Amino acid sequence: MLLYTLKKDAMKKIPHYKFRSILLLILLVSCNRTETNIAGEPPSHPRILLLKGEETLISQNIAAEREWLAVSSYILDRSEEMFDLPPVERVLIGRRLLDKSREALRRIYYLSYSYRKTGNSKFFDRAEQEMLAVAGFSDWNPSHFLDVAEMTMAMAIGYDWLYDNLSEQSRITIREAIVNKGLNPSLLPENSGWANGSNNWNQVCNAGMAFGALAVYEDYRELARKIIDRAILTTGLPMSEYDPDGAYPEGYGYWGYGTSFHVMFLSAMEKAFDNYYNIPVTEGFLKTAAYLENMTGPTGIPFNYSDCGSGANTNLAMFWFANRINDPSVLWSEKYFLQNKTLSSDRFMPSLLIWSAGQTVSGITQPTDKVWVGQGDSPVALMRTSWTDKNAIFVGFKAGSPYVNHGHMDVGSFVMDANGERWAMDFGMQDYNSLESAGVDLWNKAQNSERWTVFRYNNRAHNTLTVNDQLQLVSGNAVMQSHSEQADMMNAISDITAVYKGQLKKAVRGVAIVENQYVMVRDEVETTGSGTLIRWNLLTSAAVTITGTNTAELLKNGRKLVLKVIEPAGVTMKTWSTVSPNSYDAANTGTIFTGFEVSFPANSTASLTVLLLPEGAQENGSVSVMKLSDWPVSSTK
Repeated sequence: MLLYTLKKDAMKKIPHYKFRSILLLILLVSCNRTETNIAGEPPSHPRILLLKGEETLISQNIAAEREWLAVSSYILDRSEEMFDLPPVERVLIGRRLLDKSREALRRIYYLSYSYRKTGNSKFFDRAEQEMLAVAGFSDWNPSHFLDVAEMTMAMAIGYDWLYDNLSEQSRITIREAIVNKGLNPSLLPENSGWANGSNNWNQVCNAGMAFGALAVYEDYRELARKIIDRAILTTGLPMSEYDPDGAYPEGYGYWGYGTSFHVMFLSAMEKAFDNYYNIPVTEGFLKTAAYLENMTGPTGIPFNYSDCGSGANTNLAMFWFANRINDPSVLWSEKYFLQNKTLSSDRFMPSLLIWSAGQTVSGITQPTDKVWVGQGDSPVALMRTSWTDKNAIFVGFKAGSPYVNHGHMDVGSFVMDANGERWAMDFGMQDYNSLESAGVDLWNKAQNSERWTVFRYNNRAHNTLTVNDQLQLVSGNAVMQSHSEQADMMNAISDITAVYKGQLKKAVRGVAIVENQYVMVRDEVETTGSGTLIRWNLLTSAAVTITGTNTAELLKNGRKLVLKVIEPAGVTMKTWSTVSPNSYDAANTGTIFTGFEVSFPANSTASLTVLLLPEGAQENGSVSVMKLSDWPVSSTK
């Protein structure tokens, strides 16, 4: 019966390689429990994430290591700052209330933690004030249901954690707001399409609604059970997105969003029902911790493909994963953030202290593998020469399709760090409201959609190929064809032909770190029956000087990198402006494109080989002319 609660349209959209894992999840849930007979019941309040008395576990960690003390102090300090602010108000930005929902979640979670940690009533009073203010909103903007989800989670945590001390009237007011402005609207067809999707909306909305259901469970048992049943079943859809290797199709930024909410949901359910539901977790989902760990370069900048900003920060869900898979090495980057006190204003910061219970910062060891490759809807290869050297070389290389949620036309694109600088970069996202308010049809992913006129979103602005000034094909999809961990030539190869169908007969790109000294990018192409102009592009924030017909020098913060074209012979290096002609595009100050354009005759084969040589690197001439078929291969998965 559970299988049929998923809409037929949703099931049709599931790729065949994910269907098996979704069906397995459904069968496991069905075997563990039934929809109409729940034996497990949650404990009394507080029941969400941190049961009564478990504050002592956090106190033990805080007493043991200064890093945990710094996190707790950070939350307390931010809570103190809230007293100078007016309560959150219902103010939309464009069509979203999301900014206010997130701020409400941050404030209520921080204040509730501060009260449970210190017992100081001033934190309780301010948290209650925030909740009553939010309860008084006319609605939580159900037309953009992420807003409702985050607001419901905020109210659920505050209601649950402060329940024993709330007046009966405050309980009623907050409880009825959770039910009438959160849970009930989520059951309306016009608001619940996310339950049949596989992107971050499913994760965020299911988590928010499940928190609300847990908070009001004793007073609205049947409604709560219905909400929880839906969440347990339908979160299997986004969990399948991590198959088979953990690569998250929406990229680094949305990993932090969707995965964090997914882990909040799993953690809350495990704690409230003492693992009664035994919610199955797929292998791909557990592997995603390694994906996230490998996504940040030695510069501290992530591989920010798709709709993602350029900043890296703490990803608190990683602490849940480290405990779950018993591998503290996935926290290597998190250790840096903790020890350097570069904490973000993450609204889930108290969760870090919950999920890190029993862990030691001193026990976090560096990863052993320097190459990580994951298939899926957005396959990536991530390579580095060292985990400890800030001057190490790092390369992130992407395949996939522009059609994935939040995707760009960036198939074949890459980023590169060396000598403490990012030389090959990605613009990442542009603020959605700036585009939506200008009337851009941003969320239509059709080939001729206005989305692809946005400067940062199409292939002309990424470190990939552009053929005859045409766009990559939205319907195309590329996998990682092979890769190697061989120390003197770490590499990955992707057949990207599908996104150039009709433009090229064949296009295969390989990216390698050669002898731990420099990066080589090689493209092997076959042209169609007409002449072909190919642009090879690199986006950088370095100053670029053309130093020869086939060379350019990049200078940044006193460091140098040479871009050298090995083949084809006779190219002329160029630079292009990153200023967009569109009024709605963001400014791209301090950036420039460099590369070359080359024409090939009809029905010909050609190779394009480019070296990125950090200062002091020595080129190996024999490797520079090596065909992709001769590159070392460790795996063809």
